[in-house]
Amino acid sequence: MKRLFPAPWLSLALWLLWLVLNQSISPGNLLLGAILGFCAPLMMRKLRPLPIRIRRPGVILRLIFLVGCDVLASNLAVAWGVLNAGRRPPHSKFIKVPLDLRDANGLAALSMITTVIPGTVWSELALDRSILMLHVFDLDDEAQFIQHFKATYERPLMEIFE
Repeated sequence: MKRLFPAPWLSLALWLLWLVLNQSISPGNLLLGAILGFCAPLMMRKLRPLPIRIRRPGVILRLIFLVGCDVLASNLAVAWGVLNAGRRPPHSKFIKVPLDLRDANGLAALSMITTVIPGTVWSELALDRSILMLHVFDLDDEAQFIQHFKATYERPLMEIFE
């Protein structure tokens, strides 16, 4: 069964996404979505990362809540910074964040979280995965930012994946 459906949840998600995007449950769309959901995971089987082992699933809910709060706060901060750029230009800066997280899936989740938070851009990851370079839109205290980043995002991801 695993050979036919290497990622059954992904197959189901692709099928449902196809139906939602087409806004139709006609027989043709049902069939095309099913073909997409069946074929895409088969063709991309070699690209899938190592199987994920979630160590503490309860931490996921707390992380989602913290990321949601940070998205809202960062949206307001970036909007305020843009509106007041004439009076007080933002202090944009590249910073290097030392990483303890080594799991590939955890790093992928960290990159997505960083992308979602307004005002931060994942710029570079060292080859040994020990240092992450971020660009921050408006940075007052680098040490405080690094401490917040590690405590809010990296530590929960380490609990989940390592």
